[in-house]
Amino acid sequence: MIEIKDLLISFEKLLVSSEIKKQVIIDILYKNLNLKIEKEDIKKKNKDLYLNIKPIYKNEILIKRDKILQELELALGSKAPKDFK
Repeated sequence: MIEIKDLLISFEKLLVSSEIKKQVIIDILYKNLNLKIEKEDIKKKNKDLYLNIKPIYKNEILIKRDKILQELELALGSKAPKDFK
């Protein structure tokens, strides 16, 4: 029988990995665009990345989209987002 502590440890690993992924995304966006965003402004659904930011910043991201996605692919591997929304 699985103990509750074992289940909580597995959930903790999932949360930590999600936080690390968000931090990597924040770092790459800052490096490429000098754009500071908060972790709360990032949502990932399926393979798309949803950013709750001003449209002007989204336009800048779309201009450098290929480079940013390439860096995310290198940093996150198969867990990298495939597109921005």
